[in-house]
Amino acid sequence: MKATDGSRSATRPVRRTLRPYVEAAPPTPGPPPPAEPRQRWRIVYAKAPEGVQTSQRDDLAAWEAGLIASGLPLVGLDAPRRRPRIMFAAPLSLGVAAERDLADIYLTRRTTADVVRAGVTAALPAGHVLVDLHDVWLGTAPLPADVIAADYRIHLAPGAPPAWDLATATRRLLALESIERQRAKGTGHVRYDLRPLLADVSVIEPGPPPTLRIRVRFDPQLGIGRADEVLAALVELLGRDCPVASTVRERLVLASEG
Repeated sequence: MKATDGSRSATRPVRRTLRPYVEAAPPTPGPPPPAEPRQRWRIVYAKAPEGVQTSQRDDLAAWEAGLIASGLPLVGLDAPRRRPRIMFAAPLSLGVAAERDLADIYLTRRTTADVVRAGVTAALPAGHVLVDLHDVWLGTAPLPADVIAADYRIHLAPGAPPAWDLATATRRLLALESIERQRAKGTGHVRYDLRPLLADVSVIEPGPPPTLRIRVRFDPQLGIGRADEVLAALVELLGRDCPVASTVRERLVLASEG
């Protein structure tokens, strides 16, 4: 089309500049995926009375340090922050010993029981003793979710009520439909019913001083029963103190045990 003023056409050709071909850099490879567990070992261990003053956090740090040094092919050691994958069944209160507590470790390759036993024995924190270990199917429920109850043994100290008074109080406690207690939550306290979490309480040794056995339940909605709360409820029924010499968690009961 010609311009009406006699000048050259107002439409000019567009000049295109070809850019030189530059080969794209290959993508930077990311870190390799973490190794998958190939084996799961359940550790049965005792925490001796001389080790009861260590907190759960201190115990976990000692377990992790010992397992890293053990040389076992543990899941989690290939992560930027080397932390072996270890799962405990249930928290243990400060000052409580244990006879058959449970923990699971996960390995990146199948390893014989003798090698695992030697590695775990060397890794145990002070005050802990290996009782047993066995290979567990990887598809079994996570250990904390499998716990449904725990058995405690409370050795009372001199000055405790006689066995017959305690036996009467235990029967009265089990006959109650509700046992209202308080538990700490954040900066305050909440009220809860202990009765659904109490399976049994009895005098197993008359003494003196007597010994109690308490079974508490673990419930995903209601929480975890505490042996010291059961004893506190007994104290209220008795109207007198029950000094404690020692408390031992005898065993944890698993749903998978049938």
